[in-house]
Amino acid sequence: MSALDSIRSGRTTLGIELGSTRIKVCLVDADDPQTVLAVGGHAWENSYADGLWTYALDDVWSGLQAAYADLVADAKRRHGVSPETYAAIGISAMMHGYLAFDDAGELLVPFRTWRNTNTTAAAAELSALFGVNIPLRWSVAHYRQALLDAEPHVDRVASITTLAGYVHERLTGRRVLGVGDASGMFPIDPATRDYDRELLDRFDGLPSQDPRAPRDLQVRDGRDETHTPRPSLRALLPEVLVAGQDAGTLTADGAALVDPTGALRPGIPFCPPEGDAGTGMVATNAVAPRTGNVSAGTSIFAMVVLDRALTQQHHELDLVTTPAGDPVAMVHCNNGASELGEWAGLFGRFAEAAGIPLDRDRVFDVLLREALTGAADAGGLLAYNHLAGEPIAGLTDGRPLFVRTPDSTLSLANVMRAQVYAVFGTLALGMRVLDAEGVQLDRMFAHGGLFRTAGVAQRFLAGALNTPVAVGETAAEGGAWGIAVLAAHLAHADRSLAAYLDDVVFADAALTVAAPDPADVAGFAAYLDRYRAGLAVEAAAVEHL
Repeated sequence: MSALDSIRSGRTTLGIELGSTRIKVCLVDADDPQTVLAVGGHAWENSYADGLWTYALDDVWSGLQAAYADLVADAKRRHGVSPETYAAIGISAMMHGYLAFDDAGELLVPFRTWRNTNTTAAAAELSALFGVNIPLRWSVAHYRQALLDAEPHVDRVASITTLAGYVHERLTGRRVLGVGDASGMFPIDPATRDYDRELLDRFDGLPSQDPRAPRDLQVRDGRDETHTPRPSLRALLPEVLVAGQDAGTLTADGAALVDPTGALRPGIPFCPPEGDAGTGMVATNAVAPRTGNVSAGTSIFAMVVLDRALTQQHHELDLVTTPAGDPVAMVHCNNGASELGEWAGLFGRFAEAAGIPLDRDRVFDVLLREALTGAADAGGLLAYNHLAGEPIAGLTDGRPLFVRTPDSTLSLANVMRAQVYAVFGTLALGMRVLDAEGVQLDRMFAHGGLFRTAGVAQRFLAGALNTPVAVGETAAEGGAWGIAVLAAHLAHADRSLAAYLDDVVFADAALTVAAPDPADVAGFAAYLDRYRAGLAVEAAAVEHL
């Protein structure tokens, strides 16, 4: 079947991902998901309001509509046809955070994203109570912190979800979540692939500042009145689904939200909505035990599928799951390639001022290739990419820094290598913890726009992790392609997700593998030693600047 026929007949799947800086839409052949037929995108940014990182929900819909219109135009330009229906659709988005709604479906407080670090007290309390690490960005930490702070909205909370869950519910009417995304809200029991019931009970047993808590008593008009107990946490959380399960269909109202022109038809099946970590694992075929992937964007994280339980709790590691519900150790860093992008913008403006303007991709290509010629340890230079707080590094706030000693070698190549190393610095600290646990990896994959320039970031990551790193042809499409693949899996739900990826999606996929260069390994190790020592400088900057 030709691309035109596939699109016209709806033998395609659509993946939509709401990332931190870009909303991407990806159209693939349902029978051959490696074939990308059209793409669309829309840039957006978070805002910092009242001390918290957020996105306006109006921007979710205007951005999604713009990205979808861009994809339709791309399909028309490439193939001469505009898509009107699909075999299946999937929604992916940045994980964690806090979207709380009342019983009428009204948002109670602005969306609090994964980037916020105001939940220290709640995360520490829950980590001790549960015996597993509860990171600052997890939804349960946000909710618990709101209870501890007696925020006025907590007595009206009727549901809590993630960004992917919110978009999916508006499009289908189903309040569900893929298990991978759900595992960033609350711990998952690997035996049931659902929320851990014992830990839910422990949470519900906590005392609270919630004005509805049963321990609170009021005297009003001479009568004692006990407040109504708050709902159980389980009642607030979305239903959990695993890859391949039915997650509803596109409603007429949902179709109009995506495509105000009215061309998009309702009734299209949806796969379970997933987080960007899970779709990144799918996009790199890293869902089987002893496989892993690194996803680099505004944040950067590594996912390693475990073949055994860890021996102890580590604050550097999250325990989450694949979209099929298998246990994963996650090293999540709030700060990824954004600061590197700022440096690229600086040099891009220099080129423009010099009368030789370059587009952004060309600027990155030049700078990254220049980094290859730098010293293996970045010439004694040191960079921190911390625009936001970084829990793994013990930082509650961010201060991007570039530091050098008098005997360091300042050159463009070393500056850029130091900046790329900074993207991997905190990640490497967390991966060292996995190494100490004896976790073994058979293969590590990487994806994200940083890896679009062949052989640079991939090579440096291999040196940072001292393990071979593979990059596929769809690396730059990332999670939008990954959720399109999960949508295609709906028609093959009789196969496990791992088998479907191995036998169908990646059977003939082309991969480029970079083995760790011993000089890069030694150079990055020296850089990381300086990085650890310099965290005191970073902490001082947070305190004094």
